[in-house]
Amino acid sequence: MNCVKVLVRNMSRSQRWAPLQRVGVVGVPFEKGQKKYGVSVAPAAMRSAGLIDQLKEIEGLDVVDYGDVEVAPCEEKANVDNMACLPQVSACNMTLSKTVSRIISDNRVAITIGGDHSIGVGTVDGHYKVNEDMILIWVDAHSDINTNKTSSSGSVHGMPVALLVKELADYWPYLPTMDWQVPKFSIKSLGYIGLRSVDNYERLLIEKYEIPAFAMEDIDQHGIQQSIKHVLRTLDPESKRPIHVSFDIDSLDALEAPSTGTPVRGGLTLREGICLMETIHSTGRLRAIDLVEINPALGSDADRRRTIEAGLCILKAALGFSRRGTAPRGVLDLPGKINVN
Repeated sequence: MNCVKVLVRNMSRSQRWAPLQRVGVVGVPFEKGQKKYGVSVAPAAMRSAGLIDQLKEIEGLDVVDYGDVEVAPCEEKANVDNMACLPQVSACNMTLSKTVSRIISDNRVAITIGGDHSIGVGTVDGHYKVNEDMILIWVDAHSDINTNKTSSSGSVHGMPVALLVKELADYWPYLPTMDWQVPKFSIKSLGYIGLRSVDNYERLLIEKYEIPAFAMEDIDQHGIQQSIKHVLRTLDPESKRPIHVSFDIDSLDALEAPSTGTPVRGGLTLREGICLMETIHSTGRLRAIDLVEINPALGSDADRRRTIEAGLCILKAALGFSRRGTAPRGVLDLPGKINVN
């Protein structure tokens, strides 16, 4: 009887969390969160490479392209030490937050194409405003949890997690132009995959708050599938919370995705990245994914193609593309039997 109860409970949970077959894509041509030209071109490059058509080829997927977030010039000033272009970052993320909230409220998975990783402030804020019980999986070579006091670069794309979590709100000075964003997301709902370039202060925070963080040495030991399953079990032991994945393309090894601003060797293989996203898709709880830091202005033509193709593979895996292929409808009616009529 106990086995039956477990089976029924698992079935009902699976039915409740069937993967959404409706997605909304938004581009964010924004690069002021870092210092290298080109990452703002990524949304156009991804669409030119066939992003929308390739997603529509996934069986049953209803895809709507919401276009690009308008990145208007910002004339406001903000004198904050070691925090470059804060007014522009703030203005872009405020608009993006509203767009992501609208897509998720339309019962679609929000697919955001950056842009640099500072746009994670807007995507997570927008998701949280719809699903306050969400969990966040940050897939990145870097932990992006510096503040302006600890950052060595002053680039906001290394600070989005610290801006988002309520536990670090007191570590910041007053941030002009950022009044729209109140940090409410809890660091206890955060997990990392793929880390291999973490600053000393960031490491202290990860250990202090016991954030489940699988660096590449952990993934080498446990494998990618067991690593992400452990993170998901830790953050959501009852398997009932919506998932947000913020995927920095530099989480992949630089040989897999060379056209990015801060590449780090020794990262995830593309196969590991695909397996990671297939595992998250299988939960049925993915509600938002960011793909950031693809920079088509860096590297050779071959580098650009390789990096964009890697990004497309990651998104398709997240949304249900099967590496086994899809059987033609009406051909396989029963296992082992082929209907040729």
